[in-house]
Amino acid sequence: MAASRILITGVANPLGAALADRLAGAPGVDRVIGLDTREPPGDLARRITHVCADVRSPDLGSVLRAAAVDTVVHNDIVQFPEPDRAARQMHDVNVIGTLQLLAAIAALPGLRTLVVRGSAAIYGSEPNAPAFFTEDLARRAPLTTRFQRDVGELEGMFETFARRHADVTCTMLRLQPVVGLPGSPITRLFTAPLVLTPLGFDARVQVIHVDDVVGALAAAVDRPVRGPVNIAADGVVSLQRMLRRLRRPSLPVAGPLLRPVSALLRRAAGGPALPEDIERYLRHGRGVDTTRMHRELGFDPVLTTEEAIMRVAHDTRGAGAEAGRR
Repeated sequence: MAASRILITGVANPLGAALADRLAGAPGVDRVIGLDTREPPGDLARRITHVCADVRSPDLGSVLRAAAVDTVVHNDIVQFPEPDRAARQMHDVNVIGTLQLLAAIAALPGLRTLVVRGSAAIYGSEPNAPAFFTEDLARRAPLTTRFQRDVGELEGMFETFARRHADVTCTMLRLQPVVGLPGSPITRLFTAPLVLTPLGFDARVQVIHVDDVVGALAAAVDRPVRGPVNIAADGVVSLQRMLRRLRRPSLPVAGPLLRPVSALLRRAAGGPALPEDIERYLRHGRGVDTTRMHRELGFDPVLTTEEAIMRVAHDTRGAGAEAGRR
């Protein structure tokens, strides 16, 4: 492990907590500092240094200078509304938070590595898209959704920082939709008793399991590479084939009605509506090329796309059966 003092933003969310748990006490890691307004889960707060601060705070610079970190993992990226963070906060955290963080770490004299948890949503989900996006194909199509525009702004700030700080190795991980992450729309999709699908479409789906995301973040800390890197499980699968394997009943809905019907069902069940990004993903799908991930980052996901989805469905059934026995 090359890094010695590592700062992780968003350490209280599941990905940040899992990464901090993995890095705390790892060979060569002197200290893990977790930045979040929320308390880290379990006993993690005793194993790391928790700094209770908002990534959007204008006083962030003084906090980070005192920590004297050499590696920063920017994990405080909100990809869907969380129970204690409203949808309107997503832009503030993603864009304003990233702006404040980059301004704060620009003054750190010992900074060597910056890793940002980004999103493959930067490519969009379009009917005329290539079978697999390579990293140089970002922003070729218009950024049509609110989250895409957030990701576009975030990446623009990242690129500017990387140009101005050539001595810092800056890595942008572009994650495909993450399955197994509690509350994520794609996880809810593959564990729902009834799945709404766009009528007349059968998307090519590629995902990444939450455990492999933590592995990819750890690999980027250990062996950072410059620029964007696509992060996804090997293989793609058609949505309908996957639903048949899962034995999940599907209800085809005409495209314009998909979001309204989804919102109606979610409200009846007490859950959130289908985000626009996931709606487009279910219609047109998206595949990314992972050559850089394998060859340069040196990371190989444990689970394929199909295995990741099957594991999440199996774990959900197991949890439901256990709850029923109580």
